[in-house]
Amino acid sequence: MTITAKFSPVLCAACGAALAYYCLFPLYRSDAMSINALLALVFVPVIFLSLLWVLDSLGDVRLRLMQLRLTAFAAGVAMGIGAGAGSVQNVSFGIPEDTAQGISGVLLDDPRLVSGGRAMTTLSMRMIHGKDRVRAGARGEVTVFFPADSVVRLKEFGRGAEVFAEGFLRDSRYDGTPVFFAESLHITQQAPPLDRFRTGLRLDMVYRFTESSSGDPSWGGLALALLLGIRDNLDTGIAALYRDSGCSHILALSGMHLAVLVALISFLLKRPLGLRLAAICGALIIIAYCYIVGPLPSLNRAALMYLLGVIAVLGMLKKDPLLLLCMAFLIQIAITPRAGLSLSFILSYLALAGILVIGESLNGIFKGKVPAVVLLSLSASVGAFLATAGVTAWFFGTLRPVGIVASLILTPLTTVFMIGSMAWLALNLLAPSLSPLLSGPLSLLYQLMERTAFLAAKMPGIKASPWLVLLLSLLCIALILWFYFRRRLTANRVEPFA
Repeated sequence: MTITAKFSPVLCAACGAALAYYCLFPLYRSDAMSINALLALVFVPVIFLSLLWVLDSLGDVRLRLMQLRLTAFAAGVAMGIGAGAGSVQNVSFGIPEDTAQGISGVLLDDPRLVSGGRAMTTLSMRMIHGKDRVRAGARGEVTVFFPADSVVRLKEFGRGAEVFAEGFLRDSRYDGTPVFFAESLHITQQAPPLDRFRTGLRLDMVYRFTESSSGDPSWGGLALALLLGIRDNLDTGIAALYRDSGCSHILALSGMHLAVLVALISFLLKRPLGLRLAAICGALIIIAYCYIVGPLPSLNRAALMYLLGVIAVLGMLKKDPLLLLCMAFLIQIAITPRAGLSLSFILSYLALAGILVIGESLNGIFKGKVPAVVLLSLSASVGAFLATAGVTAWFFGTLRPVGIVASLILTPLTTVFMIGSMAWLALNLLAPSLSPLLSGPLSLLYQLMERTAFLAAKMPGIKASPWLVLLLSLLCIALILWFYFRRRLTANRVEPFA
């Protein structure tokens, strides 16, 4: 199916939602656009839609298709504005911020180690404590940095626990949002039973990979990062090498990592249960896995697409990856509006869109000229790079094209490493005496991955204006799509004479 055929109402709705969420609503929030101007832009597609309804009496099928697409686009714009409004956090302290001396609330996510040994987490506020024993109800979410001596207790009680901390409030130097710097920690109530079970499971896996990895805990830290998204035990050296080689996305849980898990589920369940029942069981396993890992936007995107894919297997949706991607985007910003503001969310959707559109076009252009095994991986890598180049340059200031080639080597190595780590974990659970048999190969594979990233990191990055990078990447994308359509047009003309 061509890209033109994929220009469905769902794609139109996703484009409208993205335009409103990332462009129109932020302009309104920054006072660069009045509410009247915002409403006027929203009603532009409605006016054209009304005109098309008048012309519908002509009975042109193309007009009816345009009506459907324009209706979807207008609905997407309205949804994007609603999601943008939902992403604005309403924080209320109840007392002057400079008088705050303590804060209490519920931990919303797992604590993460940051520089200086502190632990960072998000707290849903219940109460704020001020000078002279003043207390007031508070609401909203605030980022809290806990001291290093409280890290063990934070991890032990985990997400869902209610805490009280003494300290002070400051504004973030990045976006001005309030941040609380704790000087002490008091656990006032344990997490609910299900959250305690989840925390215990995560702690057990951390212990197994760091304490039972047979003399080389470095590969265990990488396994935890790739399987559970826990990066506290990851060697900072290899993390820096992956970043400098343009392959840091490999360490972030996303579709690639979920694909490995899905492939294993399919391998184990497809034959005994059949395709449909295996897909449903796989969906339940994926939901449980995402709960254990935690709310990571890029992982949730991949999980949503898998669940939509299961619905497609059941015959309720078309088996079109671009369609499923657009539906996942609409669902995710509707359910979790704030997730759309995270960099991992943006890069995850852009990268997969680049693979599905740009990568597919490159594959069509060079099909038959380059070996298929190389072409599929290379076109996907180039597509993801071009689609994310502008955002990467904007946030990081440096582009690393070497990542296009390095990822071709590191991705399969990482896949094998993940499978080996899961096999090691299974042996460690069922037959601990046999797990050392895999420790040596995993350690060697870790060293090979580290060496590959080291060599790729030797290549210098490119520093350029984000606007220039965006312009050049859009120009490259336009040229690729133009060549692809030209090739398709030529093929369609030649086929009748073949």
